[in-house]
Amino acid sequence: MATLAGPAASLPIDIGTPSGDRLAMPLFRRADGDLVRDLPPVRGIVPYLMRRRNESAVYHEARYDVGRARRWLRAYNRAHEERATLFHLLLYACTRALHLRPGLNRFVSGGRVYARRGVSVAFAAKREMSDEAPFATVKLAFGAEETLGESVRRVAEAVDAGRAAAPRAIDREAALVMSLPGFLVSFLTRLAARLDAWNLLPGFMMRDDPFFSSLFLANLGSVGLSDTFHHLYEYGTVSIFGVMGTVRPALEAGPSGAERREILQVRFTLDERVNDGFYAARSLRIAQDVLEDPDRYLGPPDAPVVPTPEAWAALRARGEARTPAEPAPG
Repeated sequence: MATLAGPAASLPIDIGTPSGDRLAMPLFRRADGDLVRDLPPVRGIVPYLMRRRNESAVYHEARYDVGRARRWLRAYNRAHEERATLFHLLLYACTRALHLRPGLNRFVSGGRVYARRGVSVAFAAKREMSDEAPFATVKLAFGAEETLGESVRRVAEAVDAGRAAAPRAIDREAALVMSLPGFLVSFLTRLAARLDAWNLLPGFMMRDDPFFSSLFLANLGSVGLSDTFHHLYEYGTVSIFGVMGTVRPALEAGPSGAERREILQVRFTLDERVNDGFYAARSLRIAQDVLEDPDRYLGPPDAPVVPTPEAWAALRARGEARTPAEPAPG
């Protein structure tokens, strides 16, 4: 994984917008994040050299052995009213990693790196399984003390609300904008991008907008797609996009020879400017640990699933530990 970069040095000049050919220095404090001030200048200059998210994208393919997780989920669903899936477990594992490793929960705006306030995930669900049915995009915030059960319940409620016939506020706003002539739509979107770069975009416009999330997670495996990377959005602040594929059987080396395993492939696209690859790899390791060994990190599936302080400490240690193959931080 490539080395990721940090915030830019503060320059009292206007040199354009991050969505155009130039960058714009922010004028005020942001409503959704705090400026990261303690990064070295050599990393701070990189957002000026790599000005867009997709030219700063790093692609990472993760392979998870989910045999134990699927057995754990079957037992969990027998004991709980709300049905949990691998998608719920992956989403929950990613939010734990973002809480335990806040250096990954960052974004670049106006040439500077910001630490996001809170962890939020956006995802999309088909209103119905047909070609014509639109996607309902949902954004949810996840607290540091949230349990898996709470997460599953809130995701189910949000998906049901998104699939409901009644339009949501964000749907009404989008419909209103798209009722305007094309040149006005173009002007308003450019204006929103400029206001965001200057930290003038109002907080209420970002609060429910899925383009302003810690992570966008897509379950393409549910519609039969796999082996897919997704681009990052230039508009908004999403710095990580994860695509969950299908579970496939695979023969892999084990202690006693070849073993049949159930492998879930998740492909991540990351904005390399938010932090370095060493930090990102350790952070994704936390999500892998939760997904591959839920008994250890989430507890018995037939009990209320509340991570213990010991489990939190073990995950944090995993994020901070060095393996023999890793060099010491410079």
